[in-house]
Amino acid sequence: MHALLNSKWSKPAVFLLCLLPLMVLGWEALHGELTANPIEFITHATGDWTLRFLVVTLCVTPFRKILHLPELIRFRRMLGLFAFFYACLHFTTYIWLDKFFDLSEMWKDIAKRKYITVGFTAFLLLIPLAVTSTAGWIRRLGGKRWQQLHRLIYFSAALGVIHYYWLVKSAVIRPLTYGAIVAALLLWRLFASLSKRRQLRVDAVAVRPVLNR
Repeated sequence: MHALLNSKWSKPAVFLLCLLPLMVLGWEALHGELTANPIEFITHATGDWTLRFLVVTLCVTPFRKILHLPELIRFRRMLGLFAFFYACLHFTTYIWLDKFFDLSEMWKDIAKRKYITVGFTAFLLLIPLAVTSTAGWIRRLGGKRWQQLHRLIYFSAALGVIHYYWLVKSAVIRPLTYGAIVAALLLWRLFASLSKRRQLRVDAVAVRPVLNR
């Protein structure tokens, strides 16, 4: 598995896999398989994939530690950028195919419909993460500040779940499933952070007697 993940072909393969949902959507559009309401179908499909990629991106760190596969970190940035890519498609479908760039109608929707307000906020939170995803930005911000900024992905994912839940109203099984996964990942992150702090305190106490000799 380690050799496979380190292979020079692994990143291109993951890239193509990430494009697969878009290719399937394009195939369905060419063959008239987007149901009776194609705009709604595209909106839901791109929204679903945005949440899926957010969840997969969040899974990278716990999986690499639990499965002892540090090589998984090579794919985290790509997965996060694909989450932003599908979020852009989701947003573009709304402003172009649904609203035809009518800004006044869009602002009315944002102000009137709380699920759109929440979804728009989730999208805005992803923008600084996409912009600062390069190694150059990590150097500019510093590792600690960069990590603090990129914790916004948890807020974006949580808002995305709320957006989905308020949108579907009755068929809530899928958004609740996403919500449960995001909540579990948040709890894992909290537990890992507390464990790390506890270990640092233990190490500090252990070093102190040595320094006092």
